[in-house]
Amino acid sequence: MALSLLVSTWWTPAWAGPATVLSVGDGDTLTVNASGRRTTIRLACVDAPESAQRPYGGQSRAALQSLAPVGATVTVQGNKKDRYGRTVAEILRGSTNVNVELVRRGDAFVYRQYLSGCDRNAYLSAEKQAESARRGVWSVSGGITRPWNWRRGGSSRSSSTTLPASSRKPSGRYRCADVGSWARAQELLKQGHTYLDGDRDGEACESLR
Repeated sequence: MALSLLVSTWWTPAWAGPATVLSVGDGDTLTVNASGRRTTIRLACVDAPESAQRPYGGQSRAALQSLAPVGATVTVQGNKKDRYGRTVAEILRGSTNVNVELVRRGDAFVYRQYLSGCDRNAYLSAEKQAESARRGVWSVSGGITRPWNWRRGGSSRSSSTTLPASSRKPSGRYRCADVGSWARAQELLKQGHTYLDGDRDGEACESLR
């Protein structure tokens, strides 16, 4: 999910506390239930590969599912909301900081420009470990194209994920029928097109699977 698009001075106080995992959208997004309230969480201080950055996007989602499986009780540590209403937070399961562990496993990058509020040393140390061991996104020398660069049209982006001009809506709104692929729908969801997630389970356009 693009924190560069989401995190800004528009942040407003959110909440923190225990929650139950309802679904995992991708490598850095999940939906939880806290005291009966359904909330989408964007993991703070990390950026996971986009769904279309195969195979890494799928691997990152699977990693988050293993660390915070559906039904698990987690602790949400975050006091900010992004401009789209998502809670930007760290997720703890027991004593494990899920955000840091994703980085340590090579399933996400540290999002350096958005490290405010997180333990910078813990995140950077975890990333150094992953790079040294060539885990996940570091399995190629120097690491794969960073998600934030990929979203801007980096070298690993497939042209098939770019919508043709005829499919783009002048209003900036899309229909699932126009998006073309499930992976692209997840990108749009992360960019703030929340109306594509009609049942608010953290996954857009399930019909495209």
